[in-house]
Amino acid sequence: MEIIEKPWGHEKIWAKTATYVGKKLFIKAGHRLSKQYHEVKEETILVLSGVLAVSDKDDKIIEVCPGETFHVVPGQIHRFGANYSNVELIEVSTNHLGDVIRIEDDYRR
Repeated sequence: MEIIEKPWGHEKIWAKTATYVGKKLFIKAGHRLSKQYHEVKEETILVLSGVLAVSDKDDKIIEVCPGETFHVVPGQIHRFGANYSNVELIEVSTNHLGDVIRIEDDYRR
């Protein structure tokens, strides 16, 4: 299992094939990922714990609770965050790990 430290927490890649990738993400309370989209990558997440804040291109936020899923299609602007407490989630996606176009980022990446 590959663990990748991030400024917002970390991700563990637990499956990686020619067609899909499985990750477990840990987002620290008060942190968020970059506002981004993917040209090709498609992903579905399952929240394990905490309440995931998902914002769209207009910064409208929906909350995804434990046991709920959220699907991201190519071109969909999104941002994941942990507004209240730590969040753990599973992400299953196509194998396009470098396909991240950042629009905004709290960590100047």
